[in-house]
Amino acid sequence: MEKLISAIRRLKQDKELKQKVSRRIREFQNAKDWFSELCFCIMTANAKAMPAIEMQKTTNFYMLSEKQLARKFKGKIRFHNNKAGYICRARKFKNIRQILKGESEQEARAWLVENIKGLGMKEASHFLRNVGAKDLAILDRHILSVLKQYGIIKKIPALTKKNYLAIEKKVQGLAKASGLSVAELDLYLWFLKTGKVLK
Repeated sequence: MEKLISAIRRLKQDKELKQKVSRRIREFQNAKDWFSELCFCIMTANAKAMPAIEMQKTTNFYMLSEKQLARKFKGKIRFHNNKAGYICRARKFKNIRQILKGESEQEARAWLVENIKGLGMKEASHFLRNVGAKDLAILDRHILSVLKQYGIIKKIPALTKKNYLAIEKKVQGLAKASGLSVAELDLYLWFLKTGKVLK
């Protein structure tokens, strides 16, 4: 763990990167359209982030039919037909901000996994981080790869709920040791792996 903590500390000394991370965290905390963020996280499941970011900027998730969404996603979003359907079915929860109001981060994640088709633990954690949650790990392939590279985990396991929570606990310990929230740590680890600060 010490090698990774040292690498994170070096990144934190980069003023420009630190400002980018801080700015992104503020954007998450000030997110206004929670349903749009929910749709973004549905789109990114088992897919790359950049096409979903571009699609989020240009798509009315409230109005387009399932066929229209699928047509727009085709060639850009993996499993475009399925995800168009998931987004349309999620519209009954378009007041997601009110639904989750007062829930703890863990309770909110459990509700999302149970009720939103297309969201697992990772995607639900991603959504909640993008609307201001600070203590949930987003265990995507980039983060898992970094954790394995630095010996935090021995191998990348199948992400059952039990395994997810066990690795998340390690990430929370790493965040505490690094003087960061888990949300901030995620952005630094992503940068460490990809050289980018996305969302």
